[in-house]
Amino acid sequence: MVVPVPPMEVLPTVFPRRHIALFGPSFGEGGVARDIVNLANGFVRAGMEVSVLVNRPNELFMEQLYPEVRQKVLPSRSDRGLARELLVFIRAHWPAVVLTTEERDDGIAVAVREELKDARVRFFLRMVTTLSVRLANQYRFRLNRALYRRKLRRIYSRCDGLICNSEGVADDLVSFLDLPRGGIAVLPNPTVTPELLAAAREPIAHPWFAAGEPPVILGAGRLGRAKDFGTLLKAFALLRSNRPCRLMILGQGRQKEKLEAQARELEVEADFELPGFVSNPYAYMAQAGLFVLSSLWEGCPNVLIEAMAVGTPVVATDCRSGPREILQGGRFGPLVPLRDPAAMAEAMAETLDLPLSSAVLREAVQGYTLESSIQKHLEAFFP
Repeated sequence: MVVPVPPMEVLPTVFPRRHIALFGPSFGEGGVARDIVNLANGFVRAGMEVSVLVNRPNELFMEQLYPEVRQKVLPSRSDRGLARELLVFIRAHWPAVVLTTEERDDGIAVAVREELKDARVRFFLRMVTTLSVRLANQYRFRLNRALYRRKLRRIYSRCDGLICNSEGVADDLVSFLDLPRGGIAVLPNPTVTPELLAAAREPIAHPWFAAGEPPVILGAGRLGRAKDFGTLLKAFALLRSNRPCRLMILGQGRQKEKLEAQARELEVEADFELPGFVSNPYAYMAQAGLFVLSSLWEGCPNVLIEAMAVGTPVVATDCRSGPREILQGGRFGPLVPLRDPAAMAEAMAETLDLPLSSAVLREAVQGYTLESSIQKHLEAFFP
C-alpha cells in the first residue's frame, strides 16, 4: 500500500551528515519491522546517510522506505555467512553506526565488531521486549534458560551501546543479565509518523464500520501465545452477553484455527472476525470503538501507541512492561490483570461508556513521535 504523505519539513538537527546502517536480516512483519522502516526514514529526514541490510528482497514494509535509503540484501542463510557479508559491507561503506533490532542479529553484529576492531564504527543493540519474561515462557527448563542468559550477557556486554524502548525493558535487562544501567539508553519507539496519520484517514469498505453498526472492538498482532487473544475472546463473550458489539483481531499466526474454534464454543462466531494481515491497520484503529491489548508480555507495544495516536480509547493488560508506561499508570486507559476475562470485560464496558477524548489520547503519545524518537537516537549515537 502506498500512502500519500503530506509535505514534511526536514527535522531540525545539529548533527553533520553521517552514515547509519540498520542491520536487520531477521526482518519480520511486526512492530520491530515497522520500527526499522520508521527509523530509516526518520534518519534520512534528519540528513543522515542510511542503509537497511536485510536477508531477502521485497520484505514486508520495505516499499515504505524513502528512495534515499540504500537497500542492501545480504543473501546468506547462516550466521557465519551473514557476518562475513556485513563485514564486507562495512569495509566498503564505513558507516559510523550499526544498529540491530533482533537477538540473532545482535550476536552476528558483535562478532563482526570484534573482527573489525575499528573504533570508527560503533555497534548499538536494541532490545524491545521484557527478556526475562519471554525466556521464561520460551524455555521450559531452567538449565536452558541459564545457558541462553549467559550467551546473551556475553553479547550485550561487548557492544558500544544498548538501547531499550521502555524503562521496564531496561530495568529487566539490568536485573536479568546483571548489566550496568549506565550503559543503557531508553529511547522511545518512532511510532507516530506522518504516514500513520495519513493512513488513518483512509476509508474502510468493511460493513462492520458503517454508520449505525455496533461498536467494533479491535485487537492486533501475531496470533501467538504472547498476545493471549484467547483471554480477549472470553472477555468479548462476556461483554457481548450484555450489549451489542463485535470483535475483530488483525494479524496472522499459528493460533488462527484455535481462536476460531474458541469463538464457536463461546457462540460468538457471528460477531468475531480474523481478517489476517491488513496493510493499513490504522484506518481500522481510527474507526474502532475500542482497542484492547491483551498481551502476557511486551516491551513497548506500538499498537497501543498507534491506537491512541488516532484517538481511539484503549484497554490493556498490566503486563511487563510497556502498557503501564504508555498509559501512565492507568491515567489514559484501564490496566487489567493478566488472564482475567472478567476484569477485562468490565474495563471494556466502562471505557465504551465513558471514553477519553481523542485529543487527550493523542496528546498522551506525543513522546513517541518520529521527530522525538529520531532526535534522541541521534543524541545517543553522536554525543
